[in-house]
Amino acid sequence: MDLNTIWFCLFSILIIGYAILDGFDFGVGILSLFGRDEKERRIHFNAIGPIWDGNEVWLITGGGALFAAFPAVYATVFSGFYIALILLLVALIFRAVSFEFRNKVDSLTWRRTWDWAFGLGSFFPALLFGVAIGNILHGVPIDANGNYLGTFFGLLNPYSIGVGLLSLALFTMHGAIYLATKSDGDLRNRCQKWASHLWIDYVILYVVITLWTWLTSPFLFQKSIGSPMFYILVIVLLGSIVFLPVLLKARKFNRAFLVSSLIITAMIGQMALGLYPRLVPSSIDLHYSLTIYNSSSSSLTLQTMLVIAIIGIPIVLAYSIFIHYVFRGKVEITEESY
Repeated sequence: MDLNTIWFCLFSILIIGYAILDGFDFGVGILSLFGRDEKERRIHFNAIGPIWDGNEVWLITGGGALFAAFPAVYATVFSGFYIALILLLVALIFRAVSFEFRNKVDSLTWRRTWDWAFGLGSFFPALLFGVAIGNILHGVPIDANGNYLGTFFGLLNPYSIGVGLLSLALFTMHGAIYLATKSDGDLRNRCQKWASHLWIDYVILYVVITLWTWLTSPFLFQKSIGSPMFYILVIVLLGSIVFLPVLLKARKFNRAFLVSSLIITAMIGQMALGLYPRLVPSSIDLHYSLTIYNSSSSSLTLQTMLVIAIIGIPIVLAYSIFIHYVFRGKVEITEESY
């Protein structure tokens, strides 16, 4: 395993970490739009209030890793997806601001405005991240010089929107399960129902998108199906999908959350395995694709950054574990709550 492959694996791990952690943040935010009263909406805010910013550290770390290890990919993706990324940042900013501003003015209209900012600021990232992944899996119009030749509306193709709907269903289900671990009573019962219904939506969308991917991007399966890791991931994914509704029915929500995390891990793992060694396939000609070799930094940079990553990633992981341990248990609304 060379340095380029190691960095490909590290970047994939960071994306998995972010999808698991900020994924349930998005789900809780989306479900807050269906809160029945002020107390319920405050439970949604306080379920993720102490941890959401720590979860987003994984996104920052992933972006930094991409810039350091594969700068050509960073440049192409960020320039090609510029408008989409701006919309994503606006949504994330409004979601972040909603935590601080919601209770600053004693006005129902004021609070409801920031409630919508919180909900929509969670909805659009959950959808847009899936659309971005869909474009990567489908292939991006990149020429021989690595220049992006597409348009913003070209990113909104039917396949990518389908992947966006899949990620939306998955993250909302993930958030419903997490919220069930943080609530009681009627809200917890509705979270159980939401998660069960969203599981059905997810399964249908997953089957459709998998078949669609097979037809539109067969190159993703050419090498991966010959790897033992592919079948391990398939077993983990299918086992988790089948086992999840059993845990939901038994109301074992903490275990269900772990299984939901396994679903996310296996899905992203399959995607990474199918792409390797490509990072951004070209829809014009696969030979124009940006790979872990033609888009990487120098060996010295990869070596230096690997040392930093070996030190930094365990710190980020330890912080995430610590902060979730400190704020474990049910949400209790107090005067200091959001």
